[in-house]
Amino acid sequence: MKTKEWTVKILISEDDEDKRTSATAVLYALGNRRHESVGRARRNPEDRPVPEIGDELAAGRALMDLAEKLLGDGAEDIAELSGPARPGGATLTRSP
Repeated sequence: MKTKEWTVKILISEDDEDKRTSATAVLYALGNRRHESVGRARRNPEDRPVPEIGDELAAGRALMDLAEKLLGDGAEDIAELSGPARPGGATLTRSP
């Protein structure tokens, strides 16, 4: 079985007052950037500051968006390949 490696890099930034957090999840597949997603979190002004909570929420939201994009890619690929059979089999090519 052939093993492929995909890497997700998550970058997290917080504002100076620890009220807003943003996370960017970038998927690299076969050494190329494939998708980028952003998630955000906002602290309620009445809550005490716990930066880790904002990090978790923002990163989780970015990863959820990334998952939706990958599922969309799969659905599009299935739709593209489910047309009439072509002689020699179907080949999927993806433009960068």
